[in-house]
Amino acid sequence: MTTKQQGDEAEDAALAHLRSRGLRLVTRNYRTPGRGGGEIDLILRDTDGTLVFVEVRKRASARYGGAAASIGVLKQRRIVFAARHYLMRLGEEPPCRFDVVSMEGGAIQWMRAAFDAG
Repeated sequence: MTTKQQGDEAEDAALAHLRSRGLRLVTRNYRTPGRGGGEIDLILRDTDGTLVFVEVRKRASARYGGAAASIGVLKQRRIVFAARHYLMRLGEEPPCRFDVVSMEGGAIQWMRAAFDAG
């Protein structure tokens, strides 16, 4: 299985997990145009109307800090950049948050408000 296929499989599992908790998919794999931009794996709407930007990470083990620890400051900035780009298209900005879904050894962990835009 290619890395891309593994990533798609992880996103499918994360999406199923979040949908089972009442979130609705808005879009998947949102990318900003041009080089050096950002990408958001999943954008969902929570039951309270909050727009949720989700980064999905999968690792075979917790070695080297695990899946969640692999989302460093630079990756967070790129996600926030892409989220701001996405929000500019909406006109009115809804409440938002940045979540992370991490997977290690078959276990799924959903971290709400894992980081902020600041």
